[in-house]
Amino acid sequence: MLLKYLYLRMSKPIVAGIMSYGMSGRIFQAPFLEAHPGFKLKAITERSKKVAAERYSDIISYDTIDELLNDTEIELVAVNTPGKTHYDFAKLALLAGKHVLIEKPAAASTAEVKDLFELGRKQNKQVFIYQNRRWDSDFQSLKQVIESGKLGKLIELTIRFDRYNPDLSPKAFKEEGDSNANGLVYDLGPHVLDQVISLFGKPLRFTKVTGRNRPGTLVDDYFLFQLSYPNQLNVLVAASLLTAQPVPAFVAHGTLGTYIKDRVDMQEAQLDKNMLPTDAAYGLEPAGSEGKLTTFASDGSKRAELIPSVKGDYIGLFEAVYQSIRNNQPYPITEENILTQIELLESQTS
Repeated sequence: MLLKYLYLRMSKPIVAGIMSYGMSGRIFQAPFLEAHPGFKLKAITERSKKVAAERYSDIISYDTIDELLNDTEIELVAVNTPGKTHYDFAKLALLAGKHVLIEKPAAASTAEVKDLFELGRKQNKQVFIYQNRRWDSDFQSLKQVIESGKLGKLIELTIRFDRYNPDLSPKAFKEEGDSNANGLVYDLGPHVLDQVISLFGKPLRFTKVTGRNRPGTLVDDYFLFQLSYPNQLNVLVAASLLTAQPVPAFVAHGTLGTYIKDRVDMQEAQLDKNMLPTDAAYGLEPAGSEGKLTTFASDGSKRAELIPSVKGDYIGLFEAVYQSIRNNQPYPITEENILTQIELLESQTS
C-alpha cells in the first residue's frame, strides 16, 4: 500500500487497456497492469467469452478494438493480438493517440517497425516492444555470471528454447503458411534473439537455418542462428518443436570456465495458476535448479559450484514502461535492438 501511495503522490496512474484477453492478456499483461501501482487497468476487448470480470471486477469489457481505442481515458494499449495483426493494430492505436506496448513479434518486417517508430514520434507517443524474457530468472542468472567476469573472455554462448509439440497448433492462425509473421522463427525467435541482443548488441555477421519437420506443416518448426561478435565470440541461438529431451538452454564457455543452466523460469506456470506477481514465491525457481559454474584456478585445480538463481520478475518491464511515460526515462528495449531483431527474423536462410 505504501508503494502505491508513493506512486500516486508522484503522478496519476497510467490508464491502460488490453486488446485481447486470451493467454497473453490473462498471463502476461493483466496481472502486471493490475499489480503495478503506476497503472490502472481499465478495459479489455473480449469479442465472445466475457471472463475477465471474474478476476477483475471493475474491468470494462469492450466488444471491439474500436471501442477500446475510442476510450479517451486510456493512455496505453497492449497490442497482444496474433503476430500478423500487430502492425495494423499498433498503427490504429497510435493514430488514436495511445502509447502502445506491442507483444512479439513487433511486426513482420523492418519496414513496418520503422513505420511504427516514426508514427510514434509524429504522434508524440511511445512505441514499446514487450520483450519479457529479459526478466526470466534463468537468463538473469546467465547475465550475472557473464558480467561477473568469472568465465574470463567469453568464447561461445548457446541459447536454446526447445519443446516437444509434434501436432499442428489448434490455433489455425499459427499454421498459416502465407503469413510473414508466422512459424517458430517469429514465435520463439524474438525471445532468444532479444536475450542475445540485450547482452551484445548487433552481430558483425550471421547465418540462419530453418526447417519444417512436422507432418503437414506449412511453417518452420526449427531454426538455428549463428551470430558472430567482436573478439571471436560465437553465439548459437536455436529452437525446435521436436525435442523430446531438451539439453541445457544456456551454455557459456570462456577462457576461465563454463556455465550451464536449464530453462526453468517459473513465471509463466505460476501466472497460469493465478499466482499474483506480488506473491512472495513469485519468480523463484525450485531448489535444485541452480546453474553450474566450472572453473580452473591458476594452479590448475578444477572447481565446480552451484550459482543461486536470480528471482525472475516481469514487473521490471512494466516499471520501465511507467518510468518512460511518466519520467521520460529511456526504455531498455531500444529501437535499435528491435530493428536488429527483425532484420534477423526476416532474413533469408543460408
